Amino acid sequence: MNVDHDQPPPTATATAALQTLTSGPLSSSVASLAASSRCIPSERDFFFYRNFNEFKLPIDEISRESQSMLEAIGVASNSPFPGDLDDGYDWLVNVNDDVLERFDVANDEFREYRRIQEEDAKNGNGNGRMNGSEAMMVDDGFEIVYGKKKKGGRGKVVGVEDSEISVAEGVKVAMKDKRTVGGKAKIPFHIPTIRRPQDEFSIIVNNANVPFEHVWLQRSDDGQKFVHPLEKLSVLDFVDKDPENIVPQKPPSLESTPFKLVEEVKDLKEMAAKLRSVNEFAVDLEHNQYRSFQGLTCLMQISTRTEDFVVDTLKLRIHIGPHLREVFKDPSKRKVMHGADKDIVWLQRDFGIYVCNMFDTGQASKVLKLERNSLEHLLNHFCEITANKEYQNADWRLRPIPDEMLRYAREDTHYLLYIYDTMRINLCSLPKAPESSDTPLVEVYKRSYDVCMQLYEKELLTENSYLHIYGLQGAGFNAQQLAIVSGLCEWRDIVARAEDESTGYVLPNKTVLEIAKQMPVTTNKLRRLVKTKHPYLEHNLDSVVTVIRHSIQNAAAFEAAAQQLKEGNATTGSDAVPVTTEDPAPQTQNPKESFQHQDTDVQIKLKPNNVTSELPRESLTIPEQTRDANVGALSTLKVAKFYLFQCYFKV
Repeated sequence: MNVDHDQPPPTATATAALQTLTSGPLSSSVASLAASSRCIPSERDFFFYRNFNEFKLPIDEISRESQSMLEAIGVASNSPFPGDLDDGYDWLVNVNDDVLERFDVANDEFREYRRIQEEDAKNGNGNGRMNGSEAMMVDDGFEIVYGKKKKGGRGKVVGVEDSEISVAEGVKVAMKDKRTVGGKAKIPFHIPTIRRPQDEFSIIVNNANVPFEHVWLQRSDDGQKFVHPLEKLSVLDFVDKDPENIVPQKPPSLESTPFKLVEEVKDLKEMAAKLRSVNEFAVDLEHNQYRSFQGLTCLMQISTRTEDFVVDTLKLRIHIGPHLREVFKDPSKRKVMHGADKDIVWLQRDFGIYVCNMFDTGQASKVLKLERNSLEHLLNHFCEITANKEYQNADWRLRPIPDEMLRYAREDTHYLLYIYDTMRINLCSLPKAPESSDTPLVEVYKRSYDVCMQLYEKELLTENSYLHIYGLQGAGFNAQQLAIVSGLCEWRDIVARAEDESTGYVLPNKTVLEIAKQMPVTTNKLRRLVKTKHPYLEHNLDSVVTVIRHSIQNAAAFEAAAQQLKEGNATTGSDAVPVTTEDPAPQTQNPKESFQHQDTDVQIKLKPNNVTSELPRESLTIPEQTRDANVGALSTLKVAKFYLFQCYFKV
């Protein structure tokens, strides 16, 4: 394929495809299938009923329609639906991410165009603005328009009814054709102009390729595992003693409920004191995964029966644990959360908080067998509240926090205690399930207990990490291409850990596979191949080309893996490949002195059998360079800090 002459599909074609998907049979079919899917028998019952045509024929028709819809999405996104249904969810996530990424690129291009326009205006070469005919058109039927910034408090994000989003720079995103996209603006999941919280608030994390240390937990007698405080408690300690006396307490409206945005330590102390005086409170978190290696908790929402709080956990990060750790651990305080699987481990990772005595309304909705398990559905079902979920995937690093986002954050916990009351009553009225010896209420507490017992695990780079990339098994790569995938995964992992970025931001999986497929061995070919802007790649083209060349030279080691992938029997391993500095300083040395001695270059070594370890020493040396908008060439001082921090503080 000649990448220099690839042209995107015409706007009309893309628009027509999108319109067909959104307004055609897809949306109605999905709704119909979702509603009826719960009535379809499963496991053994399914195969029994499939012996009868009355059941078999409709099921086959549903299967064909579902496959047709998924294939239609694949055609529109230029990413065929995978044959393996187990990969279907990852495929949908990747398709969605690709759409958002392309929008982000178009937005960057617009900003550059606007900058040129403004410079021309200053130089007297134009009026510095784009008129209607100058609006930029991208190839997906969207139009990006430059307009005046609307006045509003706290960096206002204009609501859906305005069909636009206005952020700090006065950029609004208008839909090209409301019939095509339903006239509904999307909240950006990534705002490139936001200064990274790691830099803004001096957030230090340990991304070293070693297991996470739960320093706030004791170890077992044999030292083999960490002991969660819940292990000393029984689930039955948390079950309501008199559930028949539960009286649901309806919350007041948002407008009439006292609210506090907690941004200062004194306010955090006051909130902690209030939590110690109540028996129960609702909790939720807002998180960002895209611009950090392990992820960052951006907000914590807490509601009591009488008051709402939103805590800026970026600004107060180092203070959250000391002031809230004990109240979350206190088994006499009931914590009510929804779908808490991720929230539990985020609290552990960022604040050393371990939750005891939690009621998960998401687990309760499953035991109650509600139509859907989302918080949005619970709000509508129990409170008759229509939640505005457009901010669910917003960039929660944004500061100051817009009023609309604050309202969304409050809604996630404001009604949760009332839902908790109502659910407990409904659970008590349910009979025991035939296959269970526990009452439905006890079952929910057991499930919630298990959620709390999870322990956070850091993602580790292993010899076979590259085999987990979505799309690799169906790519049909030979040994050379597979070696390149492994080398690029290793390179981006080093970069992501050192710069505290996600591997997807440094080099997305799709780009890794495309580079491996084309095998460019010069910087010019690599630059032409990668159409989407990836700042770290652009600033390290020479290093990436070196990785590609040496990967090709060491392809013989990947012959067996390539053959296994082709046979569909790829195996994965779990041996961690630690990433370390060349000469770790002795632990008796002063960390500050160590940082001063590491300001020239750092050698990064990996396990000897890996492709990257056989690169020339200079190709693994990351010189100190000036960062451009936080994403320039790699900073060796930061690399040294990460790994020396590990040596001295054992976090």
